[in-house]
Amino acid sequence: MRVVSSIALAAALLTAGAVQAQTVRFNAALTGPQEVPANTSPGAGSVEATLDTATKTLTYTATYSGLTGTATAAHFHGPAAPGANAPPVVMVAKLASPIKGSAKLTDAQIADLTSGKWYFNVHTAAHPGGEIRGQLAEAR
Repeated sequence: MRVVSSIALAAALLTAGAVQAQTVRFNAALTGPQEVPANTSPGAGSVEATLDTATKTLTYTATYSGLTGTATAAHFHGPAAPGANAPPVVMVAKLASPIKGSAKLTDAQIADLTSGKWYFNVHTAAHPGGEIRGQLAEAR
């Protein structure tokens, strides 16, 4: 009987852990006016991302078009509120649109992301500080 109780307890704990794990979706529209300082770039884009809370993995796709030149860098930055700058926290290796990838996040990074303190931007030679930017928000 004790073995059956132990198995039932283990199953209940595993089920509770699975219920707590979730996928959280984020998105952002990328534009020049959101950069700091703002610019009048004709470029635009978007980011769609999902966070698997069990594995702490952020999976993302960013698309853009209409930039003033070739993308020279792209990053997720944080922590920063809209209108503020922050250092890169996730570097992106492939710059051609669509940009796809994933990154393992720390608990502190997850806290910043889920509280709206991350943004994504794409840099060009004409705009080395960033040509288009968007603040990530939880998709509703």
